[in-house]
Amino acid sequence: MRKHILSAIQAHAVAEYPKECCGLLLGIGRKQQYYPCRNISTEPNEEFRIDPEEYAAAEDLGEVIGIVHSHPDATSRPSPRDLAMCEATAMPWHILSWPEGDLRTVMPTGEVPLLKRPFVHGAWDCWQVCADWYKREWGLEFEAFKRADGWWESKDNTSLYEANYEAAGFYKVDQPQRGDMIVMEVGRTVYPNHAGIFLGVNASLTDEESNTFGPGPFLLHHLYGRPSEIIVFGGPWLDRKRLILRHKDAQPTNQLTWRNRWSLTMTPLSEKKAVQNELLSKLAAMYTMKILPLLRSRIRGQMSESAG
Repeated sequence: MRKHILSAIQAHAVAEYPKECCGLLLGIGRKQQYYPCRNISTEPNEEFRIDPEEYAAAEDLGEVIGIVHSHPDATSRPSPRDLAMCEATAMPWHILSWPEGDLRTVMPTGEVPLLKRPFVHGAWDCWQVCADWYKREWGLEFEAFKRADGWWESKDNTSLYEANYEAAGFYKVDQPQRGDMIVMEVGRTVYPNHAGIFLGVNASLTDEESNTFGPGPFLLHHLYGRPSEIIVFGGPWLDRKRLILRHKDAQPTNQLTWRNRWSLTMTPLSEKKAVQNELLSKLAAMYTMKILPLLRSRIRGQMSESAG
């Protein structure tokens, strides 16, 4: 960090203390400049939010190449939200502890694990883990959209999943297959407010250990306030289900296998027995029509060879 920029950040931190100061690091030709911004957060002593109008004004002056903020009466260690937003903005974050005066730079890694990520609404939340799965597993990308924390608690707000799934390329289906998005209602809510990726019996992830056991079916999700995880999708989770959404560019899978496994695991006992009986009948018919004649033919051939 150049001395004149560090001095400008320190002066801003002093002026805003005990609130968090915030600003932008700009590249203007070959020069760099610190652009101080107003912190419009409702809790400025705990977090920051840059005024969108000031962000736009800064972009008119030069290229935004970094985000700056202070940690009053705390270390420069990044919070989970700092780490999440650093990844979301895909640019360096510079954190100044004040009055300690230590400056730390956090660089985006470009790759965040799907599992065990901390919850940060708007950056690492239930929608984001779904979007990241689609990008990592199928190469699909979605436009970033803003969502206010608690949007699901008031009827005056828009039901975000229900209002936006078609524009994002999804359509409703009745039975899930691997890669479908399950939309649910969790906790006190007036709208479906939670989503996860249905993995079926195959909980494997690309370049990441899923550490799951049993037949499934499995669901990847990120519950509010908890680390992201893979769970068995059954029991009370079924009661929370409101929508099963499939993307128009979904990759093909063995739908018969998923459907049979889903039916055997999720339907009432009488229906399970009916499905099991149907499968047993099909296996018996296959044995009678295909396997048994083949065995008889081989036995006759062996008997002929022995007689010869």
